[in-house]
Amino acid sequence: MDHHIPSLRFAGAVPSRPHRVAAPPGLHRPPAAWRLLVVESDAHDAESLIRGLTRHGHSVERAETGRAALAGYQRADLVLLDLELPDLDGLEVCREVRSTCDIPVIAVTARATELDRVLGLQAGADDYLVKPYGFRELMARIDAVMRRIRPQPVATPVVAHGPLRIDSIAREVSVHGRRVEVTRKEFDLLYLLASQPGTVVPRHRIMRQVWGDSWSRRTLDTHVSSLRKKLGAGDWITTVRGVGLQFVRP
Repeated sequence: MDHHIPSLRFAGAVPSRPHRVAAPPGLHRPPAAWRLLVVESDAHDAESLIRGLTRHGHSVERAETGRAALAGYQRADLVLLDLELPDLDGLEVCREVRSTCDIPVIAVTARATELDRVLGLQAGADDYLVKPYGFRELMARIDAVMRRIRPQPVATPVVAHGPLRIDSIAREVSVHGRRVEVTRKEFDLLYLLASQPGTVVPRHRIMRQVWGDSWSRRTLDTHVSSLRKKLGAGDWITTVRGVGLQFVRP
């Protein structure tokens, strides 16, 4: 491997053919399974951690450097970040991730002083775990962080904005009283955005909540384009470059 070029290595795969750990055919990913990015330069520590995570059903990528982490973190649900990296300081990586999105970060490091913990949390880490640690404690911390950030279902059965009406019980969309035929995924996407107008919803959260295991950027863009045409108003759903989508009240 060319160590001058940031790289991501997938667990259980040769570098030339990346592979995600997936559920058996016909089964959905368990609710507690996540896409995790392990940022760790030490091969022994990384391999041990990846084995444990994959045994628990998680899909894992590894980044060996800070630059590789910054190139791949947006594909993850959560980042496990060692602060001792060969090219960048882990605190710098954490601040950069936090400045662009809300993907949770758990610092996993040998830096053990109170000041180290404070600096890590101030840099944007959602939790801080000192090496050596127990694997069960790590899993509990991952679950706790994901419970805190997991989007909560909206209880409102009908969302209405100007001429647009979205009925979540009947799963119907209408504009000026005229029913608009949408697919199941188009409805889920529209309801997710319209139920929190003005909020920029990150792409990774949309993909996880609407599509589950699919991470195709083209899939999301295609559905957004289709919705804009069907609604007859392209400015209701706006794209916030590099972040996600936002529903703007008509």
